[in-house]
Amino acid sequence: MNSCSCRLVFVLAAIVALTGRGSFAADVDPHAEDRKQLLHLLAEVEAGINAQNIDRMLAQMDDNATVTWLNAEVSRGKADIKAYYQRMVGAEGAILKNYLTKAKLSAPAKFYGDIAVADGTTADEFFPWKRAVFKFNSNWSGTMTKADGQWKLVSLHLSANVFNNPLLDEYREILWYVGLGAFGAGLILMFLIMRFARRRH
Repeated sequence: MNSCSCRLVFVLAAIVALTGRGSFAADVDPHAEDRKQLLHLLAEVEAGINAQNIDRMLAQMDDNATVTWLNAEVSRGKADIKAYYQRMVGAEGAILKNYLTKAKLSAPAKFYGDIAVADGTTADEFFPWKRAVFKFNSNWSGTMTKADGQWKLVSLHLSANVFNNPLLDEYREILWYVGLGAFGAGLILMFLIMRFARRRH
Protein backbone atom coordinates (compact mmCIF):
# COMPACT_ATOMS: atom_id res chain seq x y z
CA MET A 1 0.00 0.00 0.00
CA ASN A 2 1.50 3.36 -0.98
CA SER A 3 1.83 6.35 1.32
CA CYS A 4 -1.18 8.14 -0.22
CA SER A 5 -3.46 5.17 0.41
CA CYS A 6 -2.18 4.89 3.98
CA ARG A 7 -3.01 8.53 4.64
CA LEU A 8 -6.53 8.05 3.23
CA VAL A 9 -7.17 5.00 5.41
CA PHE A 10 -5.89 6.88 8.47
CA VAL A 11 -8.14 9.88 7.76
CA LEU A 12 -11.19 7.65 7.24
CA ALA A 13 -10.46 5.76 10.47
CA ALA A 14 -10.12 9.03 12.38
CA ILE A 15 -13.46 10.30 11.02
CA VAL A 16 -15.22 7.06 12.00
CA ALA A 17 -13.70 7.19 15.47
CA LEU A 18 -14.70 10.81 16.04
CA THR A 19 -18.22 10.20 14.72
CA GLY A 20 -18.62 7.20 16.98
CA ARG A 21 -17.50 9.14 20.02
CA GLY A 22 -19.87 11.99 19.19
CA SER A 23 -22.83 9.62 18.87
CA PHE A 24 -21.95 7.90 22.14
CA ALA A 25 -21.69 11.25 23.93
CA ALA A 26 -25.06 12.32 22.53
CA ASP A 27 -26.68 9.14 23.88
CA VAL A 28 -25.45 9.71 27.44
CA ASP A 29 -28.07 11.40 29.60
CA PRO A 30 -26.35 14.15 31.63
CA HIS A 31 -29.19 13.90 34.17
CA ALA A 32 -29.10 10.13 34.62
CA GLU A 33 -28.13 10.35 38.29
CA ASP A 34 -30.62 13.15 38.90
CA ARG A 35 -33.40 11.00 37.42
CA LYS A 36 -32.52 8.18 39.82
CA GLN A 37 -32.82 10.57 42.76
CA LEU A 38 -36.14 11.92 41.49
CA LEU A 39 -37.57 8.42 41.06
CA HIS A 40 -36.47 7.65 44.62
CA LEU A 41 -38.15 10.86 45.80
CA LEU A 42 -41.41 9.86 44.07
CA ALA A 43 -41.22 6.34 45.53
CA GLU A 44 -40.67 7.70 49.04
CA VAL A 45 -43.63 10.10 48.80
CA GLU A 46 -45.83 7.22 47.61
CA ALA A 47 -44.54 4.91 50.36
CA GLY A 48 -45.12 7.56 53.01
CA ILE A 49 -48.74 8.00 51.93
CA ASN A 50 -49.42 4.26 51.82
CA ALA A 51 -47.86 3.73 55.25
CA GLN A 52 -49.73 6.74 56.71
CA ASN A 53 -46.29 8.08 57.58
CA ILE A 54 -46.51 11.78 56.84
CA ASP A 55 -42.99 12.40 58.15
CA ARG A 56 -41.56 10.04 55.52
CA MET A 57 -43.36 12.06 52.86
CA LEU A 58 -42.22 15.38 54.35
CA ALA A 59 -38.59 14.22 54.35
CA GLN A 60 -38.68 14.57 50.55
CA MET A 61 -40.02 18.13 50.67
CA ASP A 62 -38.50 21.55 50.99
CA ASP A 63 -39.33 23.36 54.24
CA ASN A 64 -41.42 25.87 52.26
CA ALA A 65 -43.10 23.35 49.95
CA THR A 66 -46.63 23.97 48.67
CA VAL A 67 -49.24 21.27 48.07
CA THR A 68 -52.55 21.78 46.27
CA TRP A 69 -54.75 18.87 47.31
CA LEU A 70 -57.58 17.12 45.45
CA ASN A 71 -60.18 19.21 47.26
CA ALA A 72 -58.39 22.40 46.01
CA GLU A 73 -57.17 23.26 49.51
CA VAL A 74 -53.62 24.62 49.59
CA SER A 75 -51.04 23.85 52.27
CA ARG A 76 -47.88 25.95 52.53
CA GLY A 77 -44.89 24.72 54.50
CA LYS A 78 -44.27 21.39 56.22
CA ALA A 79 -46.29 22.22 59.35
CA ASP A 80 -49.34 23.15 57.25
CA ILE A 81 -48.99 20.04 55.08
CA LYS A 82 -48.75 17.80 58.13
CA ALA A 83 -51.74 19.46 59.80
CA TYR A 84 -53.87 18.96 56.68
CA TYR A 85 -52.93 15.29 56.37
CA GLN A 86 -53.63 14.57 60.04
CA ARG A 87 -56.98 16.33 59.78
CA MET A 88 -57.98 14.34 56.72
CA VAL A 89 -56.47 10.86 57.29
CA GLY A 90 -56.03 8.62 60.31
CA ALA A 91 -57.72 8.70 63.66
CA GLU A 92 -61.49 8.66 64.13
CA GLY A 93 -62.80 12.13 63.51
CA ALA A 94 -60.79 12.47 60.31
CA ILE A 95 -62.58 12.08 56.99
CA LEU A 96 -60.56 9.02 55.91
CA LYS A 97 -59.38 5.96 57.79
CA ASN A 98 -56.75 5.35 55.16
CA TYR A 99 -55.64 6.52 51.74
CA LEU A 100 -53.61 4.42 49.29
CA THR A 101 -52.03 5.56 46.05
CA LYS A 102 -50.03 4.19 43.13
CA ALA A 103 -48.14 6.91 41.29
CA LYS A 104 -46.76 6.76 37.77
CA LEU A 105 -44.52 9.11 35.81
CA SER A 106 -46.06 10.16 32.47
CA ALA A 107 -42.84 11.42 30.87
CA PRO A 108 -39.18 11.98 31.81
CA ALA A 109 -38.61 15.01 34.00
CA LYS A 110 -37.53 18.24 32.32
CA PHE A 111 -34.57 20.10 33.76
CA TYR A 112 -34.01 23.83 33.98
CA GLY A 113 -30.69 24.09 35.72
CA ASP A 114 -31.23 22.99 39.32
CA ILE A 115 -35.01 22.86 38.83
CA ALA A 116 -36.88 19.80 37.53
CA VAL A 117 -40.53 19.54 36.50
CA ALA A 118 -42.40 16.26 36.19
CA ASP A 119 -45.98 15.04 35.95
CA GLY A 120 -47.90 11.79 36.03
CA THR A 121 -50.99 9.96 37.22
CA THR A 122 -52.14 8.25 40.39
CA ALA A 123 -54.58 5.43 41.07
CA ASP A 124 -56.05 6.28 44.46
CA GLU A 125 -58.12 4.28 46.93
CA PHE A 126 -59.95 6.07 49.73
CA PHE A 127 -61.27 4.48 52.93
CA PRO A 128 -63.75 6.90 54.56
CA TRP A 129 -65.00 6.44 58.12
CA LYS A 130 -68.65 7.00 57.22
CA ARG A 131 -69.14 5.37 53.83
CA ALA A 132 -67.87 2.65 51.48
CA VAL A 133 -64.44 2.58 49.93
CA PHE A 134 -64.12 4.33 46.57
CA LYS A 135 -61.41 4.57 43.92
CA PHE A 136 -60.28 7.66 42.12
CA ASN A 137 -57.81 8.33 39.28
CA SER A 138 -56.07 11.68 39.36
CA ASN A 139 -53.16 13.62 37.88
CA TRP A 140 -50.18 15.22 39.58
CA SER A 141 -47.43 17.64 38.68
CA GLY A 142 -44.38 18.42 40.75
CA THR A 143 -41.54 20.91 40.83
CA MET A 144 -38.28 19.88 42.46
CA THR A 145 -35.14 21.86 43.25
CA LYS A 146 -31.60 20.68 43.89
CA ALA A 147 -29.64 22.02 46.85
CA ASP A 148 -26.40 20.60 48.25
CA GLY A 149 -26.69 17.67 45.84
CA GLN A 150 -30.16 16.64 47.05
CA TRP A 151 -33.47 17.02 45.25
CA LYS A 152 -36.45 18.28 47.25
CA LEU A 153 -40.08 18.72 46.27
CA VAL A 154 -41.08 22.39 46.37
CA SER A 155 -44.50 22.20 44.76
CA LEU A 156 -47.02 19.39 44.31
CA HIS A 157 -50.34 19.85 42.54
CA LEU A 158 -53.06 17.17 42.54
CA SER A 159 -56.09 17.35 40.26
CA ALA A 160 -58.98 15.21 39.08
CA ASN A 161 -61.63 15.32 36.38
CA VAL A 162 -64.44 17.40 37.88
CA PHE A 163 -66.85 16.43 35.07
CA ASN A 164 -66.44 12.66 35.17
CA ASN A 165 -65.40 10.78 38.29
CA PRO A 166 -66.73 8.04 40.62
CA LEU A 167 -68.24 10.49 43.09
CA LEU A 168 -70.27 12.18 40.36
CA ASP A 169 -71.37 8.79 39.05
CA GLU A 170 -72.49 7.86 42.55
CA TYR A 171 -74.33 11.17 42.92
CA ARG A 172 -76.13 10.64 39.61
CA GLU A 173 -77.15 7.15 40.73
CA ILE A 174 -78.52 8.54 44.00
CA LEU A 175 -80.49 11.18 42.09
CA TRP A 176 -81.92 8.49 39.82
CA TYR A 177 -83.12 6.46 42.81
CA VAL A 178 -84.48 9.59 44.51
CA GLY A 179 -86.34 10.54 41.32
CA LEU A 180 -87.73 7.03 40.95
CA GLY A 181 -88.84 7.04 44.59
CA ALA A 182 -90.49 10.43 44.22
CA PHE A 183 -92.33 9.26 41.10
CA GLY A 184 -93.58 6.16 42.92
CA ALA A 185 -94.64 8.23 45.93
CA GLY A 186 -96.50 10.61 43.59
CA LEU A 187 -98.41 7.73 41.99
CA ILE A 188 -99.40 6.35 45.41
CA LEU A 189 -100.48 9.80 46.59
CA MET A 190 -102.57 10.32 43.45
CA PHE A 191 -104.21 6.91 43.93
CA LEU A 192 -105.10 7.73 47.54
CA ILE A 193 -106.51 11.14 46.62
CA MET A 194 -108.67 9.66 43.86
CA ARG A 195 -109.89 6.90 46.16
CA PHE A 196 -110.75 9.39 48.90
CA ALA A 197 -112.60 11.56 46.38
CA ARG A 198 -114.72 8.60 45.19
CA ARG A 199 -115.70 7.70 48.74
CA ARG A 200 -116.96 11.23 49.36
CA HIS A 201 -119.18 10.98 46.30
